Amino acid sequence: MTIGAGLVALAAGLAVAIAAVGSATAQGKTAVAALDAIWRQPDAAGDVRGAMMLALAFQEALTIFVMLVALMLALKVTA
Repeated sequence: MTIGAGLVALAAGLAVAIAAVGSATAQGKTAVAALDAIWRQPDAAGDVRGAMMLALAFQEALTIFVMLVALMLALKVTA
């Protein structure tokens, strides 16, 4: 393995790690905000829950996109 290939593999790993930490942090903040909103106004729980699920899905999708790019980079290096 060359130094360039190693750097690409390292970049792929770092990208996934950073995306995972960012996504987890954002999902935690989203859940806290949604639970706070439900606590303040229980009648709107259904609307808040739907918006929270949509936000969590978008946040998770970004992490999955980063993982796919990292996998493509890693497979390109090994090929």
